[in-house]
Amino acid sequence: RGRIDYRALDARLGAMMTDPTMTGLAVAVVEDGRLAFVRGYGVTSTETADPVDARTVFRWASLSKTVSGTLTAQLAAEGVFSLSDRLDTFPISLRLPGEAQRDLTLAQLLSQQTGLPKNAYDGRLEAGEDPAAIRKSLGAPATVCAPGTCHTYQNIAYDTITEVIAARTGQPYGEVVKARLFGPLGMASASVGAAGLTRAGRWARPHNRGTPLALSDAYYHVPAAAGVNSDIVDLATWMQALMGLHSEVLPPAVLDTAQQARVATASPYGRLSIGRALTDAGYGLGMRSFTYQGHRLLGHSGGLSGYRATMMFDPQTRTGVVMLWNSDANLPFRFQAEVMDRAYGLPFTDWLELDVALPAARP
Repeated sequence: RGRIDYRALDARLGAMMTDPTMTGLAVAVVEDGRLAFVRGYGVTSTETADPVDARTVFRWASLSKTVSGTLTAQLAAEGVFSLSDRLDTFPISLRLPGEAQRDLTLAQLLSQQTGLPKNAYDGRLEAGEDPAAIRKSLGAPATVCAPGTCHTYQNIAYDTITEVIAARTGQPYGEVVKARLFGPLGMASASVGAAGLTRAGRWARPHNRGTPLALSDAYYHVPAAAGVNSDIVDLATWMQALMGLHSEVLPPAVLDTAQQARVATASPYGRLSIGRALTDAGYGLGMRSFTYQGHRLLGHSGGLSGYRATMMFDPQTRTGVVMLWNSDANLPFRFQAEVMDRAYGLPFTDWLELDVALPAARP
């Protein structure tokens, strides 16, 4: 219930699920800070046809970076380390071209300013190589810019923050996340690591256009970059925390530190139509920011083989949407704009551009 017409929204989502790229989907909308809409669509597996519901666990993929970035801001606020500390201060495996790890700061690492080519050596991770060993070899590639001067998206290098956190807290990264964030926020389904997915009572299997895929654990080995799982309700709780609704866990100053744009980026979502509508894109500590229809929005998205995840919200109105799905489809990325259009009372735009008749917004 709210200003958004959720019956019309539900009809649009149902129509989107008729596209052959979709298998299962979980959606939650927070409006004015309140969880206003939660629903599952499709199936967890085309082999079992079990329906997706609000408690189905999915992978967050790179949306996990919002956790590691915010956790780092929290630890910095408590004096565990400083965001201006140089990486070489810590016992890390990362080596950068020109020994740039001697000068690059934690803040620059988490805002993706290593200067490395985009997604450097991800293929080696997917082939089963140990991420610490890969990090030691990251001094070899030619840089695309001087470290600390531009945004180049990373996974393996980004995950260096797990080594930093473990060194200063004396605990594995996943345990620190659970103790400091997931536990205090009551996110009971949320976990870090492959076991948190496969041991869940209901978990979504990966697919591509309806065909089941083998579950790959490669990116679970870089947990700060892509290691989180949860159901949609707990992802909505995480979005509410990022909106400032759980200040006892994440005070405003911590959120401001994490969400402040530190480097300009290209518009997210590449050539998708929604990407062309987002301007002034920037990157904070594992957090994207951009402008849409005159409003500053925050969020992040992620994609792994057979899984996608996304979050987009307005921190001023405390309204936003989260979606988790078990396929390689990109349609839900587009659908975020439609949710925000409805929240802002804007005229209907068919962001999905499907080849089927879809119900339009009610007047």
